[in-house]
Amino acid sequence: MHTKAVSVATFKLWSLIVTAAMMSACLPQSALSDDAAPQLLRHVVLFQYKEGTTPEQIEEVTKAFAGLKGKISEIVDFECGTDVSVEGKAGGFTHGYVVTFKSEKDRDTYLPHPAHKEFVKLVGPRLQNVLVFDYWVKK
Repeated sequence: MHTKAVSVATFKLWSLIVTAAMMSACLPQSALSDDAAPQLLRHVVLFQYKEGTTPEQIEEVTKAFAGLKGKISEIVDFECGTDVSVEGKAGGFTHGYVVTFKSEKDRDTYLPHPAHKEFVKLVGPRLQNVLVFDYWVKK
């Protein structure tokens, strides 16, 4: 009995710690003070490809997207992957890409950049749907 009570208390304590950590990590930029840790801007892009888009075409898009890091100096990092969630809530989006910037200004330079515009020309005709979501994180 005593062991079970300790386990429940330990679980509750860890739940509180995890909840507090998650809440502090997800603060809006306006909630962070000037002396807060340096921040990064994550630019999340989800793609739902049109039916009939081949694996080779998707690979071409992924390589071109990754290649933007070498063409646009404002990009700090690039990550990508396919949906592996077991929840079945991806809404048809199969591929995710995360582009990281140091500032909104850097993101705003990236968007109209000729290399990005060229990439959009490549990917656009292959997409059924796209979702873009930007958020701030502490380094």
